[in-house]
Amino acid sequence: MVGFIIHPKRHLHKLINQGEYIEAIEYAKSIEDKFENDSDFWFIFGSIYFILEDATKALSYLEKSLSLKNDDVETLIIKTNAHLFLEQKDEAIKCCKRIIHIEPDNYEAQGLLEKLENI
Repeated sequence: MVGFIIHPKRHLHKLINQGEYIEAIEYAKSIEDKFENDSDFWFIFGSIYFILEDATKALSYLEKSLSLKNDDVETLIIKTNAHLFLEQKDEAIKCCKRIIHIEPDNYEAQGLLEKLENI
């Protein structure tokens, strides 16, 4: 039990790797005060909700992550996918453009942007 206190994010990762997403959410909620300024924590939290197909909740946590580290491409990719899941084309386009601004050679974002703009 001591390891959970010392390394709570490690425990969170373990729950996710075991597919214990609901337990991971409950655990994350119990420790979120300790990680309010940790963009990776909010990314993990948002990713869990995305895996559970709750894109709306995922977006709120991904936004928290981006508010702390606004140039994180991994977070922007999940955010793009959440917007696509919710059929929010314009928001997905904005995310793609942001990814390309950060990583001009990101061919996945370029291809998706081209596809979305032609729909």
